[in-house]
Amino acid sequence: MATPAARVPPAGDADPLPRTRTAPPVPPVPPVRDVRDGARPGTLGTRVAQRIEDEIVRSGWPVGRNLGSEQRLQDRYGVSKSVLREAVRLVEHHGAARMRRGPGGGLFVTAPDVAPAARAMVTYLDYVGTTVDDLIDARLLLEPRAVVLASERLTEDGVRRLRGLLEQESRRRTEPGIWSQDPVHTALCELSGNPVLLAFTEVLTRLTDRYAHTARRKSKAEAVRNKKAAGRSHAAIVDAVIAGDTGPACAVMTEHLRETAGWLKRNRPGAAGPLPWQLLEAPGAKLSELVAARIQDAVAADGWPVGALLGSEADLMDRYGTSRAVLREAVRLLEHHGVARMRRGPGGGLRVTAPDPAASIDSLALYLGYRRAGAEHLRTVREAIELGALGPVTARRREPEAAGRLEAAAREAPPARFHDALVHLAGNPVLTLFLRILSELRRRQAGADAPPGPAADAQDVREAAHREVVAAVLAGDVSLARHRVRRDLAACPAW
Repeated sequence: MATPAARVPPAGDADPLPRTRTAPPVPPVPPVRDVRDGARPGTLGTRVAQRIEDEIVRSGWPVGRNLGSEQRLQDRYGVSKSVLREAVRLVEHHGAARMRRGPGGGLFVTAPDVAPAARAMVTYLDYVGTTVDDLIDARLLLEPRAVVLASERLTEDGVRRLRGLLEQESRRRTEPGIWSQDPVHTALCELSGNPVLLAFTEVLTRLTDRYAHTARRKSKAEAVRNKKAAGRSHAAIVDAVIAGDTGPACAVMTEHLRETAGWLKRNRPGAAGPLPWQLLEAPGAKLSELVAARIQDAVAADGWPVGALLGSEADLMDRYGTSRAVLREAVRLLEHHGVARMRRGPGGGLRVTAPDPAASIDSLALYLGYRRAGAEHLRTVREAIELGALGPVTARRREPEAAGRLEAAAREAPPARFHDALVHLAGNPVLTLFLRILSELRRRQAGADAPPGPAADAQDVREAAHREVVAAVLAGDVSLARHRVRRDLAACPAW
């Protein structure tokens, strides 16, 4: 079944994200959910997995350390073998640790990969109807910022790395098919020194590549021309970054990303609507993960029919040619990410559910914790997202509901929630999800040492600053609104 033109979550779904293409009604601003302290329901195995991961984070992510044998972990957490094994499967799925059997075995801390977080984000963004424009608009906010930072921090090793990537691209231009554009883009983000920019860009470039692979097949000559054009853009960006000419580098990057969006729209069926699901298989994925991904692929291809029955346990074992143990492990992963839930007994089976963004938030926050993302890294990306959101918000200023929501946020919302409201009103689900990840990671970093709330006089000052932002937006003055938001973020002690 074709993916629908827009996804409207069923009534009662948590945290629907708005679309902006046809100026829809403005929904309430979703809260930043506390996924570590019980706000997200889950099995006992899920909670044990979170405790294990929290222990790893508190220990400074000691890769290679043995956290204990299966029996010792059972005793430590006071759970049965089956519950512990469910927890271990989730920890392994997040890439935080891996169980080794036999003498000298145990649960060993590992260096996580961004793939599980990317998969969780794709799940939710597919469900809410993310478009090509949403995807590229997010890249346009983040990657030029990375270009500036990379140029400022560039070393001789960085120069050699970037030029080496250009040489690799040049050698591969005559190869058939579409080749990944990830290396140059992600290398620039890595050279920026900001792990948040890197993680978000890795997710977005992986999505872009997956969507590009669904494009209509072109002739070899046209494919080579497209690769040469992309290569010229990459070379111009790299040359400008090396020379320290950040203005031209950002301009070429912006034009290159806009050309990518145009190419996707011209060559992919249904590109004006939500992006169809693409299977994200991580190298070395377990069989249960691949089965879970195939089931999720089928759900998305059918338009994500919440409540639909996918089949009984026996039906699914037969359909995917797998054992009961593997299927049950796959089902646990699907339940963890909110894709489907198994109901036992007569009339039961695996039924489609509405994904919860908590899985995306939790997975990427965990990964960024490993990458040592600090408050300044978070602030830099949050500023880029908020400043970029002001253009779309200002464009909606004449919509009574949007204007009313903005004024109410400045008047009634806690200071931190006002900035969430700004991004939410922009209507880009990618930006809204990214902002919630930033908020969750900052909350974890603060922990018990979080500063007290602002004094009454300080809060009055911030509320006045928010009213000034709203006044600039309603007047259509985007530059003034950006100035005031940047000033307010700089004054916020939480960032």
